[in-house]
This record gives sequence, C-alpha cells and structure tokens, in this order.
Amino acid sequence: MSLSKLKVPKGAKAVRKRVGRGQASGLGKTAGRGGKGQKARSGNMRFEGFEGGQMPLQRRLPKFGFTNIHRREFAEVKVGALEGLTGLVDTAALRANGLVRGRFDGVVLLAGGELTSKVTVKVDRATAGARAAVEKAGGTVELLPAPVTMYQQAKAAKQAAKAKA
Repeated sequence: MSLSKLKVPKGAKAVRKRVGRGQASGLGKTAGRGGKGQKARSGNMRFEGFEGGQMPLQRRLPKFGFTNIHRREFAEVKVGALEGLTGLVDTAALRANGLVRGRFDGVVLLAGGELTSKVTVKVDRATAGARAAVEKAGGTVELLPAPVTMYQQAKAAKQAAKAKA
C-alpha cells in the first residue's frame, strides 16, 4: 500500500447538484424550489428560528443570569489557619505556606478557629469576628487599600482639572 494507490471510498464524494440546467437534469424550470411562494423567490429570508410569524422559541423562553465583569474574587483564609505563623502575614506569606492558591484579586480573613500566636495580618478584607480573634491573641489586622479603577482615575483627573480652572 502506498499513498499513490489510495482512493476515496465509493459514495463518499457526492456530485454537486447543478440546478436550472434544463428539464432533463431533473432540476430544471423551478430548480427544485417548487412552485411559487416565499421560499421560491430569490432573497428568501432564511432566518434561523423563524416560526412563520409565531413568537420564536428564543423569545418565548425567560432570560436569566448576569455576570459582573468588574467582580473581584477573594481567596478566603480562616483565622485558625494562621496558627503557627509569626510576624507579618501578607499575601506572599499565605501563598508560601500554601494557605491560598490560584488566581484571585485579594484575600479576605474569616472568623473560624482559635489563634494563640501574635501576628500582624495584612489583607484586603476582614470580618468583624476575625478582627476580634486576631486582636484577642495580641495581633493586629491591617487592611490594604482598594485598587483604584480606571473610571475612578478619570473621575479624579476631571475633578482636578475642574478645580484648577
């Protein structure tokens, strides 16, 4: 067997229909479109989902769901997971100890578990219970500033220009 001896299986290649080539072809005169009507005309509206004027299915079904493109995903860390860590605990330290993995926009500290060691925690958000648990152990919770969006930058620049004028 060689590449030069390969053949297409019989019936695998259909011959293209040549319409409108006389009555003998079997597809002459009306060219397989039947007689009269919208579908017989040129420029026929072949709209997918068109149901002859009845309200189409895609319009009858309810629309639902929403995805906020500006949503921020937070990695969650419970206070009890900080046990054994000392000194400054920030995002880099949490990653190094395997407490947070993957992509996220910030870290949120949640209440849960006991903490005995004194730590300084730098996170984006913290619940009131988590803050109380860290402070009870003698530590502190510092919140990182929220990132400034392009919209906020443009708004600040506009206000600065307005104040200057």
